[in-house]
Amino acid sequence: MSALAPEERPPSPGEPPSPLPAGARYFCTVGRGLEPFLTREVGARLAATEVEYVSGKVFFTTNCGLTMLKQLKSAERLFLLLKKQPPLFISSRSKGKVFNEIQRLVTGDPLCWVRAVSIWRSLLELEENLPPEVAKPSKRKTGENENIITKKLKIEQTRVMPGDTECQLQKQKNDKIEEHKDLTTEKENFQEEKSENDGEKEVEHHQGKLTFRVSCRCSGTIAKTFTTEEVGRVIGIALIKQFGWKADLRNPSLEIFIHLNDIYSVVGIPVFRLPLASRDYIKVAGLRSTIAWTIASLAEINVGAVVLDPMCGLGTILLEAAKEWPNASYLGADVSDSQLLGACDNLKSAGLMDRIELFKFCVTELPLHSESVDVIISDVPFGKKFKLGKDIKSILHEMERVLCVGGTIVLLLSEDLHKYLQDYKESNITWNSR
Repeated sequence: MSALAPEERPPSPGEPPSPLPAGARYFCTVGRGLEPFLTREVGARLAATEVEYVSGKVFFTTNCGLTMLKQLKSAERLFLLLKKQPPLFISSRSKGKVFNEIQRLVTGDPLCWVRAVSIWRSLLELEENLPPEVAKPSKRKTGENENIITKKLKIEQTRVMPGDTECQLQKQKNDKIEEHKDLTTEKENFQEEKSENDGEKEVEHHQGKLTFRVSCRCSGTIAKTFTTEEVGRVIGIALIKQFGWKADLRNPSLEIFIHLNDIYSVVGIPVFRLPLASRDYIKVAGLRSTIAWTIASLAEINVGAVVLDPMCGLGTILLEAAKEWPNASYLGADVSDSQLLGACDNLKSAGLMDRIELFKFCVTELPLHSESVDVIISDVPFGKKFKLGKDIKSILHEMERVLCVGGTIVLLLSEDLHKYLQDYKESNITWNSR
């Protein structure tokens, strides 16, 4: 796989050169329904290729370094992909035969594991050695970079690749001595071809020092036959026998993620210890950060826009918007003192007190001039924890009043409210917004 041309993804200022081979293969877990948004994001932000998605996961290839990978906003977790292959055939076969097939996820292509662990070691070393100004990029060049990403997000289309060129399973050799010689030869050939990868020799020479833990998820037919503990145990034994690694359930140096279902079998290594969705700048958790970012991205916020969240709660949507699109003005309103206090704590933690203004107002009586707001983004209460108090009709009328002609409204609604809004739009309001 050829490297991406430099102009496709300009390196960020201060970003160290990546020692990774061009075109490492990754996948992200993602909330159901957000797969198309993450697909567009990896294309725009990472210049990713071979992008495809299934329910709950997005697969892609990129040569970006850690700094860029950490900037993904709609993903839950990021993994280095070891294998993606068709599902295991269960039917009426004996457990022993199925266990052998599961073990072949390890023994069928040992070189694939050697390569992946080498890349993982390089990523780990980069994460530990990143200087503060790179680990937490400053606010420089915010306007230009964010505008480029925004434009790409608008035009990037989902590209579904028909095939997957990931590591294919090889037939297991019965003679253990010949298998060991073959594995050694493959490792040596791989090292000659990829001599620039400093981590490979370390993988070959220090395999025995690795500790690991297997995290397993099973769904569909295989979940009816085997428990996740059984599958994890089979994989763990295979890793111990194949590479001499040591199992450590409490504090492993390496975690192996496996998901088996009726559609595919996926094996990966987490790239970061913490999920991408765990924002360090959010002190009081509210709406899921990935959903908040997606809502803001749909609004297509332009430079100089006035953005309002009239039911801001803990301010998560405004936080995500202001972080990604800083050259706009942000206003947040809520009637709850406790929610506004939590939002204030989040603004302080994120360092955005000077970029987002908070007010205690009722959504049906906003003290704003008519047509004074360019964008409205909000998570409308579903009625379980917080009730609207007044009819949604009054809320929509007030939003329409303060919104500029041609402005944008993006609302997160329950199914009932969404149906009501659709009926209401068709019969009662001539909308000047989109």
